[in-house]
Amino acid sequence: MLIHGLDIRPASIDDVSIILDCIKALADYEKLTHEVIATEEALRTTLFGERPAAEVVIGYTENGIPAGFALFFSNYSTFLAKPGIYLEDLFVKPEFRGKGFGKALLMYLARIAQERGCGRLEWSVLDWNTPAIDFYQSLGATPMDEWTVFRLTGATLEQLASQS
Repeated sequence: MLIHGLDIRPASIDDVSIILDCIKALADYEKLTHEVIATEEALRTTLFGERPAAEVVIGYTENGIPAGFALFFSNYSTFLAKPGIYLEDLFVKPEFRGKGFGKALLMYLARIAQERGCGRLEWSVLDWNTPAIDFYQSLGATPMDEWTVFRLTGATLEQLASQS
């Protein structure tokens, strides 16, 4: 689908190297490169294997160059009794920013949400990322300041799972 000059398509298993490049570039932007352990093999398994955990769309310029991506998955709102979409990652390469490509990717996801009868499209943003926060608010997105994200990972996740 062409939106704002960006050809947005669902990713396929052949796009795994593009996806990993975008993940690494996003991590670099967020100063979190040290946390990336994703590999092409892991992405093939978790995104395109027997039970895909998420979906990815990639936006291409008119010259066929990957400009950015969005990785998302389904969630559910008990209060709305409707499914939703959680946007895990949205990234536009620096050289393509300011052209409406981020908005195009969000518009694409909003359309998917509408087609699937979703009640929400939501995501998290680092509190220091003022350009992203300003951008999201310009689209009408509302910050959920009263909510705090909690996470279990690695050893703490294993410890809780192993308790009897």
